[in-house]
Amino acid sequence: MEERQLISRILAGDPAAERQLYDTHVDRVFRLAYRMTGDATWAEDLTQDTFIRAFDRLAGFRGEVAFAGWLHRVATSVILTGLRKRKRVQSVESVRDDLEWAAQTGPAPDPDLARSIDRAVGSLDDNHRLVFVMHDMEGYTHREIATAVDAPVGTIKARLSRARQKLRDALNGPGLSMEME
Repeated sequence: MEERQLISRILAGDPAAERQLYDTHVDRVFRLAYRMTGDATWAEDLTQDTFIRAFDRLAGFRGEVAFAGWLHRVATSVILTGLRKRKRVQSVESVRDDLEWAAQTGPAPDPDLARSIDRAVGSLDDNHRLVFVMHDMEGYTHREIATAVDAPVGTIKARLSRARQKLRDALNGPGLSMEME
């Protein structure tokens, strides 16, 4: 079923349509929240908050952008607000997932490197970490990120470039070296 039809049904009070739209998008919202917080329980709370806010504001969705883009804009707002409220930066644990995948195809990763990567990603400010996680870890396009954070594509590209440079600088300290594309 097309998302516009689901949205119409949700606005008419159909809980099955609400569940269907939720099921379609929940995994991607959760992954983003988890990668930004590094905490599964907190990510679940942020995911729930995202959908509560989205369904509360669904009547205001005009369809000028894809629903997924609109929803991820809501998600980034909820996540960044959550991070600001906590007033502390948490490392992104899922970098280990990427290293574990690499270990399946090559030599085992150095656990010190994994911790260094976690710290380096966690040390990025919220805006740079968000763009890095969304693009390099979640596979969002520059345009999707720009829509989600309400910024020009050029700004997103610049933030991603700066995030990568900051990570390179942090990881190229004594005994560490990591190439990033």
